[in-house]
Amino acid sequence: MTILFSRVVSRISGTPKKTFFNCPQLCQALVFGTSCRSPTDSTPKEDAVSQDKVDPFSLVAHEMSLVSKRLRSSVVAKVPELASAAGYFFKEGVEGKRTCSVVLLLMATAVDIHRPESPFCCIGDTWTIELRRRQQLIAEITEMIHVASLIHDDVLDDADTRRGIGSLSFVVGNKLAVLAGDFLLFRALRTLASLKNTEVVSLLVTAIENLVTGETMQMAATIEQRCSMEYYMQKTYYKTASLISNSCKAIALLSGQTPGVAKLAFEYGKNLVCKFPKVILRDKKYVLSGTTYSGIILCIWPISL
Repeated sequence: MTILFSRVVSRISGTPKKTFFNCPQLCQALVFGTSCRSPTDSTPKEDAVSQDKVDPFSLVAHEMSLVSKRLRSSVVAKVPELASAAGYFFKEGVEGKRTCSVVLLLMATAVDIHRPESPFCCIGDTWTIELRRRQQLIAEITEMIHVASLIHDDVLDDADTRRGIGSLSFVVGNKLAVLAGDFLLFRALRTLASLKNTEVVSLLVTAIENLVTGETMQMAATIEQRCSMEYYMQKTYYKTASLISNSCKAIALLSGQTPGVAKLAFEYGKNLVCKFPKVILRDKKYVLSGTTYSGIILCIWPISL
């Protein structure tokens, strides 16, 4: 992820890769409006080593903590059972990788470096703080939509576990799990409406529609379609990549970026999932015509968010 994000920073903002990744103070200044000292020069070899050691999650760790706390506090319902079910995957220790939120906050930092409305020297002004808060809301909205989709997926797949614990449907039953997923979607849409940006609303609503389309494609696929890479990649875009790509574009639009930059942000989110799959070799036994075989199976999965 570090290398991919390094490329998008350079392409979108025009900022050299070493300036962003070799200077934690710069990243802190971009995110929190603190002071920044110029990074010291280093050799290309040192640059490469330093870039390889960068943990993208650590660059936005403080913001991620704030986002997580707000997510936990936002899941409030009049019925305690519903509130508990909706907040099941937002509890500390079972929040997952939160890759969606991390990517979006990093994207926000990238597109905010050179905003059309405000020069870099005004990074600490009130408008910038408000912008960052709105971009954090996109991360929170995306996380709620993502978790809602996981809850519904587990119901459809009759899954027993999720993130190392019992799936919500396994713990509380399918009916309450479905309602909890619906509740999270409604909460996400309510927060989305508060942004009062129709283009951003349209992007995230499209992502939700695509989630349903992708899940249906997976359920209804014929044998021929299951053997088609084109069908698989289309399903993967709808089911997994659409949410992160549309959210990345929303981040850029909130920043006041041009349609061209917003499109680049969209493509980054899409390609992060569709162009860099996880390739896994599995030693697995399987049965064919009553005979048991054992062999290595190649599994190609999209990046898990």
